Amino acid sequence: MITGVGQIDDRLVAGLHSRLTALNGISAEFQSLRDAFSAAGVSPFLLIFQIILVVALVGGVFIWISRRFRRATADRSFWRRFFAGVAAAILALLAGFIAARLLSRTDLEMRTLRVWTIFPVAGGITLFTLRHVLMASMPPAFPKPSVHMAGLVRGLSIAIGWALVGIGLIATLHLWGAGPGLMDLAGTGLVGIPAFLLFVIAVWRNKRTMVVAVAGSRPRSHWRGRLAKAWPAIVIGFLLVTFCTTEAAQTLGMPIPGSAILLTALIFIATPHLDTMISHWAQRGLESPSTSIAAAAGMQTARFAILVVMLALLETLWATPLAVGLGFGLQSVATNVFDMALIALGTAFLWNVIGTITGRALLAEVPTLGANPEALSAPRSRLGTLVPLLSGVGKSTILALAMLSVLVTIGVNVWPLITGLSVFGLAVGFGSQTLVKDVVSGLFFLIDDAFRFGEYIETSGAKGTVEKISIRSVSLRHQRGALATIPYGQIGKIQNYSRDWVIEKLMFRVAFDTDVELVRKLFKKIGQDVAADPEVAEDLLEPFKSQGIAEVEDGTLVITAKFKAKAGKQTMIRRAVMVAVHRAFRENGIHAVSKPITSSPAAA
Repeated sequence: MITGVGQIDDRLVAGLHSRLTALNGISAEFQSLRDAFSAAGVSPFLLIFQIILVVALVGGVFIWISRRFRRATADRSFWRRFFAGVAAAILALLAGFIAARLLSRTDLEMRTLRVWTIFPVAGGITLFTLRHVLMASMPPAFPKPSVHMAGLVRGLSIAIGWALVGIGLIATLHLWGAGPGLMDLAGTGLVGIPAFLLFVIAVWRNKRTMVVAVAGSRPRSHWRGRLAKAWPAIVIGFLLVTFCTTEAAQTLGMPIPGSAILLTALIFIATPHLDTMISHWAQRGLESPSTSIAAAAGMQTARFAILVVMLALLETLWATPLAVGLGFGLQSVATNVFDMALIALGTAFLWNVIGTITGRALLAEVPTLGANPEALSAPRSRLGTLVPLLSGVGKSTILALAMLSVLVTIGVNVWPLITGLSVFGLAVGFGSQTLVKDVVSGLFFLIDDAFRFGEYIETSGAKGTVEKISIRSVSLRHQRGALATIPYGQIGKIQNYSRDWVIEKLMFRVAFDTDVELVRKLFKKIGQDVAADPEVAEDLLEPFKSQGIAEVEDGTLVITAKFKAKAGKQTMIRRAVMVAVHRAFRENGIHAVSKPITSSPAAA
């Protein structure tokens, strides 16, 4: 390893010396380039004028036809604009090739003009696609997305335009036989460093816009939010690594094509924004009742398909030359990769089918789930409780089968693995009786519908709101915030405070000479007033009323009252009743008596 590092170090030193030597001979290379033009009978200034003319013609035709297509139809959909751009690109290329044929007198001159015909069209298509992806990645509820995204689009457009012009310049110099020093100066000094700085400036000046776009709409996952916050720094780090790698490859004598570098940078920058755009589209399909489950799952799978396509492009750009260099057979590698990609897409589709069913069940359970995050903790029905648990089991099964299929595809014998897992599972079943008890107990608790997600329950060891239900345990969130995780086998008796209805009883200690009939009438009036309150009337099942004297204690009357309410809704009603009783007692001269504190004989 040390020897290999030393060899690379020697090659870097030798390559750097060679590059410096070539740069010192630029004046001679300029003269050689002028001789090449003279030998071909072409004036450099005339060629530059012809290049400008072809670029202006191609760009003008592309822009004019694109606008004509958009104005000819009222449909401004993406696909209409996409086909308009394709048609404009084809006609612009045709016009450029005809102009190159008419303007050129030599084959080398015509090839040069054809190069400059392709780059404006490639730039137009790239900028159109990038702008649409960036604009569509902004959250739908974000105000004026075009205004906030305009700076990023403009900065990236300048960087991409500079890079494309530079690649065209390098291609032209290569066609005319420019020397290594001149090519290095153009590639590094005129293209590489300026393009790198322009990309970094565009990302840094619009980092907040990129964070908002990558994060997407709420609710979002924790890892998505962290990725969004770190994304501008990640992009700048990637650009820096790409620039350094390119220069190192150039020094080692293995230059990387500029088109591959630019395409890699665009894929890396655009992929999260494209994923966010497809995520918004898939979310609309998930929430639309008219979209079938298969179609909604297909929309969700499109996100994974885009990731597979991007990885395939990067593999084609970088891994394929490496595989050829190492002697791998491309046909066998491509076949295995294609099979694994099909397995991955099938797995993603089945995964998203289960996710779509789960998501629609939760949306039906809580229609305002997306707009009101607090609704996530609301009590759910039996279906809303069981669906997430069944979803986790189904997704785990699909993932396990997919992993086994991938192993079979690459030629691994999975039967010993399956047999070993079966024996291990059998050993766990016999040896871990507590685990089996927890799983079986949980199964029967769920079958009996003893509790649901979001309900407030009390077990023999803890109480709180059901926040998580797994295969072997349930997690309860106490009202003070503590989270208790209890295995099903240790739950014992369950008291469910959130099911159906609850009767709330209140006790009032008043003086012995209090008019009990007056208290009864006041409580009846309070019950009518509370029942008429629109804020609590929906949750009140039976009005507040007096139950008379419950007992006489130490010369005081203990009067009880009660009301019936929906489970979990009694707290607000109790508060309203207590406020009304306090006001009624004060207005009618009824005095509440505190409970006497009796001292123990020892204290006496």
